[in-house]
Amino acid sequence: MKNCTEFWLGLRGMIKLYEKTMKTVCTAHALTMVETDIIAFLKNNPQKDTAADIVELRMLSKGAVSKGVEALIQKELIRRYPDTEDRRRLHLQLTDRSELILTDIERAQTEFWNTVFEGFSEEELEIHERLKTHIFENVRNAEERRMRP
Repeated sequence: MKNCTEFWLGLRGMIKLYEKTMKTVCTAHALTMVETDIIAFLKNNPQKDTAADIVELRMLSKGAVSKGVEALIQKELIRRYPDTEDRRRLHLQLTDRSELILTDIERAQTEFWNTVFEGFSEEELEIHERLKTHIFENVRNAEERRMRP
């Protein structure tokens, strides 16, 4: 890659734009960014519904997730329930009270992606999708190779 710095700065710029876009949801619903991330994560990843899943996949600290989960439970936006096979494992579930927030999150995410891909043709979007898939496969393969003894 010719200019790694440009790549990392561009990636950081995308993250900043995403956070700025999501901040409107936070402000409208008196939520922190972590609380908003938890709600979005639970909606977008129904099969990954524990605090540990959020920590691992969103790369947030255990403390931040724990604090966010507790705040969302107090606000009655999520509920916690034990696993049927392992009562030590606690699952998280969105409540009906989170629906308006979810609508605003979806709207903000759509706005973000529309901004990022503004002016792209259908062909360019298809190329992007193929390249992204290829890059992610390369990363997964490299991770698997590093996990082997």
